[in-house]
Amino acid sequence: MQLPSNKRTGFLVAVAVAVVAITAAAVVAATRADKPPVLLPPTPCGTSSGKGCAPDSDRVDLQRPRFTDPTDITNPLFPISSLRSVVLLGKVDGKPFRSETTLLPKTALVDWDGERIEVALSQYVAYLDGRIQEIALDRYAKADDGSVWYLGEDVFDYVDGSIAVSEGTWLAGRDGPPAMIMPAHPKPGQAFRAENITGVVFEELRVRDVDVTVDGPSGTVPGAVTMDELHVDGVTVSGKTFAPGYGEFLTLDKPDVEALAIAHGTDSRPGPTPAPITHLVTAAWGVLEQIRLQDWEAATRGAALVRADRNALPDATLPPLVLDQLDVAVHDLAHATTAKDPDAGAAAAIRAAQSALDLELLTRAPVTVDIERIHLHAQALRVAAAGDKPGVNAEIATLGWLADRVSEHLRPADQAELQDRLGELRLTPNPADTAARLAAWIRSTHPADAS
Repeated sequence: MQLPSNKRTGFLVAVAVAVVAITAAAVVAATRADKPPVLLPPTPCGTSSGKGCAPDSDRVDLQRPRFTDPTDITNPLFPISSLRSVVLLGKVDGKPFRSETTLLPKTALVDWDGERIEVALSQYVAYLDGRIQEIALDRYAKADDGSVWYLGEDVFDYVDGSIAVSEGTWLAGRDGPPAMIMPAHPKPGQAFRAENITGVVFEELRVRDVDVTVDGPSGTVPGAVTMDELHVDGVTVSGKTFAPGYGEFLTLDKPDVEALAIAHGTDSRPGPTPAPITHLVTAAWGVLEQIRLQDWEAATRGAALVRADRNALPDATLPPLVLDQLDVAVHDLAHATTAKDPDAGAAAAIRAAQSALDLELLTRAPVTVDIERIHLHAQALRVAAAGDKPGVNAEIATLGWLADRVSEHLRPADQAELQDRLGELRLTPNPADTAARLAAWIRSTHPADAS
């Protein structure tokens, strides 16, 4: 059947337009295929000797990243957008190590190479032997190919409770290029620099193995990736493991070890919180008060209640590293109350409560747990006020950083009240009294957003 003249003409025009469009698309595609990728400005090997770095042919972080939706960071090996609170535990320099990584409820902007990039903000707090050691405010963004990039950090290292150095602080655009912290699809042999500001910070990672299965807080985790991390001396190499749903999972730098203990989100489960966990926190605070009063008969009974709550927990379903810490604290608490040792008893009661709060991350919102952590560190400050000035400084500093986590979740009146109380704490000659009032008040606040 032949089309009428007017329809035939329209059909031919349409075909011609389609052919032109297809041809143009093919030309554009060919042009794009032929066009070399935009590369990042070259930087020298950042080790102290300038040697030991991977050759450029092994690196996957040389192509300039594009950031269209940078704060939706869903790379399974670095899913920072969904990991709102993560705890790592271990040993460093022969002392107990603990870190808390928290996604902050706000973003920031970084200007780099003529582009303004919105970044997710994450707060990292490291404790060594129970005292604040390091704070880092990290900036992350997802590139369009799914890789995750590090756009800077503010670093504060503490000595005796006060900031001693801020070495390692850097910002993309101001100090140098951004750094890839996780490729989109890691493969053995690939190398990339997770920190790459010559003379300031340097870390280079090389992928060793993929599709590794590891033991996690809630069972086995398939699909993990192991890497070797080259340090700034150009010689020392530590092992790192990243696991799906968790991100940074294990760091081994013999004899030091930092291992993921629990992650809100990936390990979360329906509530309510099991009664023995919540009661354990209450019982620990009761024992602490009895120790302050040196009522050793009551303290011994309280320690037995803490042990009973611990024994009521279903070990098989709870994160093993947290339970290990809890067991040590419960043992030490029983021994200290029997020996009538107030210092050891107070420290053990606080550690028992801390481990129980970690378990609460399974079922409660991180902001709710962080409010309880403010109470915990206010109690620790009261203990330190008996004669440990560096300890007082450390706890005041910790409380300030915890306030940054919770403040934007609170009602405006409570935000102002929290800042006023922290200001008073920094100035008062009687920190124990002020900390006691802060501890009582903070637990009565109600987050506006506790999701």
